Amino acid sequence: MDAKTTTKGRAGKGTGAAVRSAPRTKKEIKVIDGLRDMSLSVVIPAYNEEGAVRRTIEEVFSVLRPTGIPFEVIVVDDGSQDDTRNEAEAAGAIVLANQVNAGYGASLKRGVKAATMEYVAIMDADGTYPARYLPEMLAMCRDQDMVVGDRGAAMKNVPLIRRPAKWFLNKFASFLAERRLNDLNSGLRVFRKSELIPFLPLLPQNFSFTTTITLCMSHNGKRMIYTPIEYGKRVGKSKIRPIDFINFLILILRIATLFNPLRVFIPLGLFFFVIGGLKLIYDFFLDNVSETAIFGLLAAIMIWSLGLIADMISRLHLRP
Repeated sequence: MDAKTTTKGRAGKGTGAAVRSAPRTKKEIKVIDGLRDMSLSVVIPAYNEEGAVRRTIEEVFSVLRPTGIPFEVIVVDDGSQDDTRNEAEAAGAIVLANQVNAGYGASLKRGVKAATMEYVAIMDADGTYPARYLPEMLAMCRDQDMVVGDRGAAMKNVPLIRRPAKWFLNKFASFLAERRLNDLNSGLRVFRKSELIPFLPLLPQNFSFTTTITLCMSHNGKRMIYTPIEYGKRVGKSKIRPIDFINFLILILRIATLFNPLRVFIPLGLFFFVIGGLKLIYDFFLDNVSETAIFGLLAAIMIWSLGLIADMISRLHLRP
């Protein structure tokens, strides 16, 4: 029996028992009725998460079984050195094992490629993202290409030292994307798989996966909305390093340059143009044009020229 059939069987078996044993509220009925003809693959990357992965998987099963939809839970064990794989298998998930620690993004890409359902959800194995939001987010995704869990005020669980960096990255990315991005790297999302697959070659191997897909979707005019969620305290230690802030910043610039280069080059060129122009006006009063003024104006012209070339390349590359 293949993995898909096995998971569907589990989902179907659990559905009747859950409906008989617990009456549903009006809100639950509305959400479940909104899931007709939908199916979901839940992809969970895990690295040394033996303390939380089983509980996370069991929560997903307990939430999705009552909906009656076909679903599967795929855990990608990213070269864990503890009992993560056995815990995931014991909880009933389909487990894909990386021989080495390939990275968060690499694990997600492998899980997405292995997914057999129409929609794909991603979430972490550390217990920070409650699975109870999955049915509602899936129902919302019927009219969207991606639904993102917005942690909002729940970000109080994020260490204080990391909050300024997160705030800056969100604001900077929102400026480059020309739309408000409430939560740039939330790890709880539901996608249409068909909309996600074309972007897989652009997605990185590490923690920047969620940031990149947010920028790719927003820059390409995909339908993307946020929905408020709670964000729990993680089990175990965070694997984010301080150097990742620089990596995220470079990534945002790369994606913006790929999809909307003028958003980067025009402000940068304007900065040098203003400096050169002001210095030139000052030099006129001194009756002596300085190298600084000339350099500023030439730098602006060169940057704008490069931006136009980058924009043409981008349009040719992304042309249908």
